[in-house]
Amino acid sequence: MLACGAAAAQSSPAGYRVVGYANGWNPVQTKDAGKIDTLIFAFAHPQGGKVTLADRDVKPLQQLIALKKINPKLKVDISVGGWSVGGFSEAASTVAGRQLFADSAAELVAAQHADGLDVDWEYPGHHESGIQSSPQDEANYTLLLKAIRTSLDRVGAAHGRTGANHYTLSVAIADGPFVDHVDIAAINPYLDWFNLMTYDFVNAMTPTTGHHTGLHASKLIAGDGRTTDRAVQQFLAAGVAPNKLLIGAAIYGREFADVKPDHNGLYQAFGHYQGGHNWPELKSDYINKQGYVRHWDADAQAPYLWNAKTHCFISYDDPQSIAAKMAYIKAQHLGGIMYWEQTLDPSDELIDDMWRGLQDR
Repeated sequence: MLACGAAAAQSSPAGYRVVGYANGWNPVQTKDAGKIDTLIFAFAHPQGGKVTLADRDVKPLQQLIALKKINPKLKVDISVGGWSVGGFSEAASTVAGRQLFADSAAELVAAQHADGLDVDWEYPGHHESGIQSSPQDEANYTLLLKAIRTSLDRVGAAHGRTGANHYTLSVAIADGPFVDHVDIAAINPYLDWFNLMTYDFVNAMTPTTGHHTGLHASKLIAGDGRTTDRAVQQFLAAGVAPNKLLIGAAIYGREFADVKPDHNGLYQAFGHYQGGHNWPELKSDYINKQGYVRHWDADAQAPYLWNAKTHCFISYDDPQSIAAKMAYIKAQHLGGIMYWEQTLDPSDELIDDMWRGLQDR
C-alpha cells in the first residue's frame, strides 16, 4: 500500500483528469489509487421518485470513499441510473417530481460523505433500453439538472461544501442520435463536466461490427457513424468548453459471431452478439491466441481481432489505442479521460497507461 504522500503526489497529471466508474474495489488496485482523480460509484437508482442507494451498495461505496486515506485528493461521486434503469422521465415530468429527485439526490450525497452526483439517464427521449420516454424529455432533462444543481448547492452550503469544494454535478452522456433530445447548450451551465460515453458504438443492436470505442473514423465506417472525435466535435459545436469534456475508454471488448469475412470482419454484418471480455481475459485468451489475430486500423487508431476460422470479431481498447486517445486529449485541450469500469482491470495496466499518457512530455 502506498503512503499518503506518495499517492497524493501522483494525482492530477498535468492538469488533466483520470475519472473512473466503479461498482466495487479490488484491494490489489490500491497501489494505484493516487493516479485517479475521481471515482464514480455505479449505481444509485430512482425509486418512488427518489434517488436511493440499495443497502448492499453502501459498503462498496464506502470502500471507495475510504481510499481518501490513501489519496486525500481523491473525489468519490455517486452515479444514478445506468442502462435500462428508468424512472427519469417520470420524475422529470413535473416540478414536484424534479424537486423530490433533486433533494433526495443531494441528501444522499451528503449522507454518504460523497463529493458529487453523476446523472446517467440512458437516454432522454429514447426507450431502446426499455425505459419510459416522452417528447417532453428534452426540456425536462434541462429542468431536472437545474433542480439538482440548486439542491446540491443548498445542501452543500449546509455542510461547508462551497467554492472549489462544492458538490459537483456531471452527466454520463452519449452522442450522435442519442442526444437528439438533449439541449447540450442549455444543460452546460449546470454541469462541472461531461463524461462522454465514447464506447459501445457497436453492440448487439447495431447492424454491423466495427470499432466500439474508436477514436477516428475508419475508411469502412458508414456515413455519420459514431466515433470519439465526432462526439467531441458535436459537443464543442454546442458551446461546451474543451476542458469540460472527458472522453471514454473501455476496459473491455465486444465480440461478434458469424461475421461476414470481408475486411477481416470490420464493419460487417454479423449473426449474433457473442458477449464482452475484460482486458485481462483479452490478453490471456484472445489477442493473437486461439486464431484471433490482432489488426490495427491506422485511420480509426483502434485495434481489433479477427478469427478467420470461426468468423468471430472483437473490438476493444489496448495500450496503443489508449496512447492515441491521450495524445488526442492533449491536442484538443480536453479535460481528461473517463473509463468503464474499475474492477475490469485488476492489474491497472490500462489505467496506468491513461495516467502516464497524460503526463507532460
